[in-house]
Amino acid sequence: MIELPDKIDKSELADKPRVAFSGIVEEIDTEEKAQKAIETLSKEMVVGFDTETRPSFTRGVAHKIALLQLSTDRNAYLFRLNKMGIPDCVAGFLTNPDILKVGISIKDDFHSLSSRRKMEPKGFVELQELCGGMGIEEKGLQKLYCLLFKERISKNQQLSNWEIDSLTESQRQYAAIDAWACLKIYHYVTELKQSGQYRIIKKYAEESNT
Repeated sequence: MIELPDKIDKSELADKPRVAFSGIVEEIDTEEKAQKAIETLSKEMVVGFDTETRPSFTRGVAHKIALLQLSTDRNAYLFRLNKMGIPDCVAGFLTNPDILKVGISIKDDFHSLSSRRKMEPKGFVELQELCGGMGIEEKGLQKLYCLLFKERISKNQQLSNWEIDSLTESQRQYAAIDAWACLKIYHYVTELKQSGQYRIIKKYAEESNT
């Protein structure tokens, strides 16, 4: 029986080992590259999903979505939407109900995608709902991943410039991990739910009563 807390305190993240993505990270900045990547991704039953947008530090100024990340267990594809928009092949993948795309706070991502191209995304799984159905209350990817795997996802690159001409290695790692981590969470939680061999502990509720 696997016991999991329903929450995790931010202070618990500090001493955890940092997550690293050991797979292949590929930047996609042309329609030709996008087509090849989508052909590969279309062979999967489920992929991890995330997006990045250049932050704005000026009130009233917002940027369009810059990056779309899709990841398998071994490969992460970073689609540079600021350079090529959303090609037909990518739009077709995002609206394909037969391939599951797993993410977190996906409604925000849908809104960002709609600024680039109008579409109706299909086949998406919201991790907040999936994990919430088990009794886990954490909503953010960093805490949720740490709660399940006892590892820390660094957020140092979150507010970096995602429209930069060439992504840095730190940006590539960050972007790949965010999509890959969603996929890893999905597989683990799905297996737990199917087996039924888990118990959610109301950790902080118990502590407050002691």
